[in-house]
Amino acid sequence: MTGNKINFAIVGCGHIGKRHAAMITSNQEAELVALCDIRNPDELNLENYSAVPFFEDIDTMLTSLPNVDVVCICTPNGLHAEQSIKALEHHKHVVCEKPMGLTKASCEQVIYKALQVSKHVFCVMQNRYSPPSVWLKEMISNGYLGKIYMVQINCYWNRDERYYKKGNWKGTKNLDGGTLFTQFSHFIDIMYWLFGDIHNIHAKLADFNHSTSTEFEDSGFVTFDFINGGMGCINFSTSVYDKNLESSITIIAEKGSIKVGGQYMNEVEICHVKDYVMPQLPPPNPPNDYGGYKGSAANHHFIIENVIDTIKGRSVSTTNALEGLKVVDIIERIYQAADFKKNNSRNFIA
Repeated sequence: MTGNKINFAIVGCGHIGKRHAAMITSNQEAELVALCDIRNPDELNLENYSAVPFFEDIDTMLTSLPNVDVVCICTPNGLHAEQSIKALEHHKHVVCEKPMGLTKASCEQVIYKALQVSKHVFCVMQNRYSPPSVWLKEMISNGYLGKIYMVQINCYWNRDERYYKKGNWKGTKNLDGGTLFTQFSHFIDIMYWLFGDIHNIHAKLADFNHSTSTEFEDSGFVTFDFINGGMGCINFSTSVYDKNLESSITIIAEKGSIKVGGQYMNEVEICHVKDYVMPQLPPPNPPNDYGGYKGSAANHHFIIENVIDTIKGRSVSTTNALEGLKVVDIIERIYQAADFKKNNSRNFIA
């Protein structure tokens, strides 16, 4: 730390990396001391950060700047676990964009290293800060709904040629990982945060209109049971025409029904709960706008604030490494269930 400020370095200077940079530089307790990307800085529109030292690889950055306290990993998904471990080996705290890794095993390696060096790994799941999500957590934690019967999550977004550009990492199996990792892991995180783990998973995936732009599915139906009771489903697609349609969660429970919808699970559409009066919630932040497409809520300032508060002993991590691992674990098991069904279908036909 420099004085009372936390020193941050950012690895990956694309849309999300610049979002981190903006949140760090706007926080009075934070200092942006390094940027890192394999691309030429002239290609990255970093004019606002011209005074910040720039590095072309993470190893050089970590050995050159021992004063870094926190490394933000904002690179393609398939690099998250490897680069998090490198930062931890240099005894730095880590802020890792979703997903924490592309396999449960790689996430376990990150956690193992973090425990060895006694450093925090903060997983970026900023949708937890949206007012409807905070309210849902209170409803579930306080038992206002009683027993949970059914949970349905619908995620219907647009990702077309404006998003999948030739030569980019997006759409590749090894660096992107799949639709559930890149587009919809935030909503799987909300589900796990509210209701816990799942089992008895059945999944059916399809690729309707991305066969020339991605190496994986664009749509799917997933059903499962919650270990804590009740059953659920996730229906998702990135094949929606022209613009995002919906991200919603519907809860059917013993004492009432709730639906939080809108394009980004940011609007309470239905609250009908026994002996309960719906409060007025604060307005949600708008989604991150990337030009041709939009992403989840612009809540990254809360992430940076929580990192600083945790390091300074004023709070605890809102999304710790174990929770980041569980989201990856659930997604991995969904894909495994889909592969099992596909392989069994082929064997039956044969």
